[in-house]
Amino acid sequence: MAEDTSRWGFETRAIHAGQDPDPRTGAVIVPIYATSTFAQDGVGGVRDGGYEYSRTANPTRSALEQALASLEGGRHGLAFASGMAAADIALRSMTRPGDHVVLGSDAYGGTFRLLDKVLSLWGVEYTPVELSDIDATRAAIRPNTKVVWSETPTNPLLGIADIAALAAVSAEAGAKLVIDNTFATPYLQSPLGLGADVVLHSTTKYLGGHSDVVGGALITSDDELHEKFAFLRNAAGAVPSPFDSWLVLRGAKTLALRMERHSDNAERVVEALLSHDKVTKVYYPGLVDHPGHEIAAKQMRRFGGMVSFAVQGGERAALDIAARTKLFILGESLGGIESLIEHPGKMTHASTAGSPLQVAGDILRISVGIEDSTDLVGDLLYALD
Repeated sequence: MAEDTSRWGFETRAIHAGQDPDPRTGAVIVPIYATSTFAQDGVGGVRDGGYEYSRTANPTRSALEQALASLEGGRHGLAFASGMAAADIALRSMTRPGDHVVLGSDAYGGTFRLLDKVLSLWGVEYTPVELSDIDATRAAIRPNTKVVWSETPTNPLLGIADIAALAAVSAEAGAKLVIDNTFATPYLQSPLGLGADVVLHSTTKYLGGHSDVVGGALITSDDELHEKFAFLRNAAGAVPSPFDSWLVLRGAKTLALRMERHSDNAERVVEALLSHDKVTKVYYPGLVDHPGHEIAAKQMRRFGGMVSFAVQGGERAALDIAARTKLFILGESLGGIESLIEHPGKMTHASTAGSPLQVAGDILRISVGIEDSTDLVGDLLYALD
């Protein structure tokens, strides 16, 4: 097959990019290379494949990285043991003690924890800001700002940032723009094409898609950044196993199909939530009154499968509702084929308590799966009533 996959459609790239049939056996699915080391032709004589030790590179992982790079429209992809490992490597590669990061004020709790509790000890400073406000973002940037870190849509309030505008502001300041594209996936949104320098994924979520693997990824077209990421990943050993790489690669093959169904079901769920008198607010960028709707419609193919909503009665009521659902399983994570419900303030974002990023107690977040939408709506209405 041709090496240049850019002319192929997304669904074709998901199945074929980096995934030619095995030249030795003809296997149409990439094998799981469960080996830690590779034979060399003499000292320093690495064979044509370029593999010597699986911490540095592994053929199964390489196939995944080529596929991810193709899906995101980047030159380089790197897979990691988790999304947080990818975030850690990215931030430590791009900052030094005394440097500054601009962070979205509605950031994932794990990202906040990494900056606030870990990298701050190393002398890295950060400022949370509403990234949908470009003037506020520009004002938050300092002479020592090296990274602008954005999720869009955000976790958990589904805020939207204008990627092209953030890219321009970051470039003006000489900072790198990182977009956490986990919620949108490369099927719904292409940050590199809008000017971002780096795209991050928790491949645990939609890319893996089946709640059976933990992984992360960084994709970039910046050769120097890629070299830095690859060096530190190898030095720190933050790599996924061949089997984990294979699971993400398998999941990515059906990403387009699943994201269409996730989006269909989320729209049905949102419609039901809007009509319920116990729901005080619904957070979903597909709503025309969502403050980021116009930008989301411009930079996203559809609006995805993540929904958050606030309920009457505060935290106690929210916890009770989360405990009553049957099909929406109470659990952390997201992006699997099954539907999940969680209370961000007590679960995924507990680390933000007492900070400017704290999530209100009346908010629930749902990851809408690919089950029958009528059943999902019924389950939520039962829990609400």
